[in-house]
Amino acid sequence: MRYGATVLAALGALAAPPPAYTMAPNVQPVHGTTTAPDAPQLKPGPATYADTLAPGEKKYYAVTLDDESSAYVSAVAAPHPGTALGLRDGIAVSLQTPDGTPCGTPRHHTFLSEGGPYPLADTAERVVKAGGPCRAAGTYRFVLERGDAAGGDPAPVPVELAYMTAEPVDGPTAQGGWPSGAGHPMPQGVPRKVTGGTGFNDAAEVGDGVWADTLRPGETRFYRVSVDEGEQLFADAEFGGLGGRTAYTVSGVRLGLNNGARGYVLNRTGGYKGTPTALSLAAAPTTLPGWQFLQVSVNPRAGRGEEAVPVTLRVDVAGAARPPGSSGQGHGGVGGVAVAAPGRPHNEALRVVGYAGVGTGAVLILGLGVWALLARRRARSAP
Repeated sequence: MRYGATVLAALGALAAPPPAYTMAPNVQPVHGTTTAPDAPQLKPGPATYADTLAPGEKKYYAVTLDDESSAYVSAVAAPHPGTALGLRDGIAVSLQTPDGTPCGTPRHHTFLSEGGPYPLADTAERVVKAGGPCRAAGTYRFVLERGDAAGGDPAPVPVELAYMTAEPVDGPTAQGGWPSGAGHPMPQGVPRKVTGGTGFNDAAEVGDGVWADTLRPGETRFYRVSVDEGEQLFADAEFGGLGGRTAYTVSGVRLGLNNGARGYVLNRTGGYKGTPTALSLAAAPTTLPGWQFLQVSVNPRAGRGEEAVPVTLRVDVAGAARPPGSSGQGHGGVGGVAVAAPGRPHNEALRVVGYAGVGTGAVLILGLGVWALLARRRARSAP
């Protein structure tokens, strides 16, 4: 009887949906408004902010910026695992001046174009540099908009907002030649066991080396890697077989990367049919030192039912020399965003002033056709 109960408990665990995205334990509720003048003014502080976003909805938040710091305002839209979303559904983020002038190019991404309804995050930013826009101090608008739910679940999705600032960094940029990852030697050896987190806030810390995890269909796991200014992150995700072929799933597996401000960096997707496949990425040398976040996903339609997919994650950080005695994993964090750590003097330029639900203003998603076009382009460009 005891053995039977154990088996039933294990089967019940497999039948349960994968865990949802976990927000920060000190998350504070906020309610974005539908008009800019009424947007909530949220002060910097050691917290993230929680809201929801319905299909086609546009919300405004406000954040006060000084005239010295670069500013990064992020949104993480986290559909519940197993949610079916429309092909044009996604989010767009923008930071604007009080009169609606964009501080940079608005960014938009679709949920389904790169591998399933995984947590989707990006950042609108004001980077302080000579001749850059939005240099004046004042109250700025952060605008968050969701795409069309046609063909998918019309329910609102949970959203986590964060606001951080950083001192200007005069570091290398992605301009010019930098290693693209082709032929880059990756770590070998026996993998160390790791269990990835459900989001930015509980991401598992990994460094140079080989790591082993397992993911169920529909699951996304997060890992954080310490990357200094000028260093470059390389990562491989090797998805194991399931002991036989399954139905082929387009964009069945995914390897993604966000920077320490939760800004979108890269996504790599590939088809999966139950046999081994691998994805690789190489990020440009970073100008925003701190944690970078790898995400590994398995599409809900991939695999055989609830059978877990074994994953081997290879990580290598190369480039700028580390100080003697540094392990490369010395960052502290507040709500998943990097801060300087003792013994890492060249990282002191990065400082978290706080998170806030942010901005007020408007962003145009360029119509429903653009969402579909973006989805098709990303699907074609995925390796």
